[in-house]
Amino acid sequence: MVGSAPWVNAQPAERTAAERAWQLAKQTSSNFNFEFRLWQPTGEVTWVLVSLQAKKDNAGRVTGYVGTAHDVTQAVSRRVLSEQLIGLLDASHDAILVFDRAGSLMFANDYAQQLVGKSETPGLNDAAVQTFIQAIRDQIPRELISSTTSNRWQGEVGFRGNDSIMRTLDVVLQIVRDANGAIEHYSAIARDITEAKQTQEELQRQATHDALTNLPNRVLFLRKLSEALDRSRTLKRGVTVLFVDLDKLKDVNDTIGHGVGDQLIVNMAKRLVSATRPSDVVARIGGDEFVILCDGLGDEQIAMDVANRMRAAVTGQQILQGFEIETSASIGIAMANSALLSEMSSADAAVTLLHHADSAMYRAKQRGRGRCEMYSEEMSANAREKSALSSQLERALATDQLFLVYQPIVSTHTGRTAGAEALLRWQHPDRGVLTPPIFLSLAEESGLIGPIGDWVTRQACNDMRTWLDAGAIDGSFVMHINVSARQLGDATFVERTMAALHDTMLEPHQIDLEVTETTLLDDKGGVVRTLNALKRHGVKMSIDDFGTGFSSLVNLRNFVADYLKLDGTFIRDIGNQGADDPIVRSVIQLAHSLNMSVVAEWVTTQDQAQRLRLLGCDFVQGNFVGEPILARDFGTKIVQTRTS
Repeated sequence: MVGSAPWVNAQPAERTAAERAWQLAKQTSSNFNFEFRLWQPTGEVTWVLVSLQAKKDNAGRVTGYVGTAHDVTQAVSRRVLSEQLIGLLDASHDAILVFDRAGSLMFANDYAQQLVGKSETPGLNDAAVQTFIQAIRDQIPRELISSTTSNRWQGEVGFRGNDSIMRTLDVVLQIVRDANGAIEHYSAIARDITEAKQTQEELQRQATHDALTNLPNRVLFLRKLSEALDRSRTLKRGVTVLFVDLDKLKDVNDTIGHGVGDQLIVNMAKRLVSATRPSDVVARIGGDEFVILCDGLGDEQIAMDVANRMRAAVTGQQILQGFEIETSASIGIAMANSALLSEMSSADAAVTLLHHADSAMYRAKQRGRGRCEMYSEEMSANAREKSALSSQLERALATDQLFLVYQPIVSTHTGRTAGAEALLRWQHPDRGVLTPPIFLSLAEESGLIGPIGDWVTRQACNDMRTWLDAGAIDGSFVMHINVSARQLGDATFVERTMAALHDTMLEPHQIDLEVTETTLLDDKGGVVRTLNALKRHGVKMSIDDFGTGFSSLVNLRNFVADYLKLDGTFIRDIGNQGADDPIVRSVIQLAHSLNMSVVAEWVTTQDQAQRLRLLGCDFVQGNFVGEPILARDFGTKIVQTRTS
């Protein structure tokens, strides 16, 4: 309306702001520009821009204002939308940049300015911006710029900012072209993936390296070995694998502690690395097992010399945390040959070659430890036989191939059969009757010793119950049953043993569990606790194979048993000019002083039996007294002996 301000119908707050701006323009004789909103009856908003220019006379005094009012609703809407989009882009954790075809920066959000190091002051840090833009432009394929159909590229770009930190950026670049295909500008979205890349690399390193020694693990070693075998096919060069096993590391862990054991492993790893060539690969694939890949080594004599050098490097005395430790190693050597490479792929050949080296190392341990052995086909045959026998043993118990025989234990003073030892046998379908030395170690390794041991205990108790019911034996008869350290280490062994006695209505004192001296020597607390629990129930105990351990007298003092079974090596020459008489006499006297009865094993002659009786031995056992026989024959023989 004429005579009113243009903003008379604006909102009160905007009218106040407009009046204040108008008064300031008049006071300063300056031009006036102001935007305000007008609400239409339909509820729509119209933005109006009032622009006034001062009219001045010759003296420079303002005589009036001339201006225009424009509907700028669309322009304001676009500006508001632009500000909203810029706010959204600034909130993003990705760097967003727009630059023209010449590389001049047109837009950068807040994160991009932080990443690049751009200052809020125009003209500063332009070098950092140009370095960043140039890094992107240098990375993209040249075909992308010359092509008119492809406008998008994604890849990784390395960039070092003002903080001198080298970053890896995941960049998505969009090229905007005009109608003629000429490049107008570039739009880039960059995400900092430096930390993610480092995490990925660390996870990959952990997956392929040993955490303790930082050496390659089995996965990486087999990959390196497979690559070496691939090269060997083309270059016709040798490939050798050394399998190094540290001797008696378990003793260090058990007696001194795992901390010292870990330090010992680290020291051994450093020694092996120092003794190898730079091109060799040293890896740790197990607790005390290392493997070495010698690429280009194809001579057996040289391979043996290298292995002996490795053995010498880890052999000797070390002082760790005040403890003096003697170290040595057993080493197996396996060399790739044309037959191996022709029969299988490089990956399979790598696994096979490692297995061959392992077999050779195992042979070195069998022959006395602290030595080197070259792999041979004989070892492979033995390994296959062992593997086959192990799988067959799993079926033996289920198919009733296992059975027991019993060897009598006779009193030297009365000649009465005072007990029997239950001995396990395996009726193998192809190899005939097998004795425990052939398959018992397989049962220990596979964990079958538990079920087999439970079956032996129950079967022996059942047979003894049968003899008692038939009147062949009386209540003083004792059944001797061998048990292993692994059985005794089971927390439920006591319950299962007592359940077998209860089910067969036997008294605890009617069975005797035989434990080897080695088992007592290697015990870490679990075996003796189990044996003491059984003794509290009344079960009798024997120290078996006495004289074959390393601390026999200590075992006698710490574990008081009911029987001491004297190993057959002492009995073999007894009575032969009195060679072993003083030792046997001393052991018998010592056992009696500890309230133990002595059982002499492996008695094979009348002279031995007579001499043992004179020396005060309580019981004898061996083929002279009676060979191991089946349960039905054992009961019949006892009855016949009593009636004869």
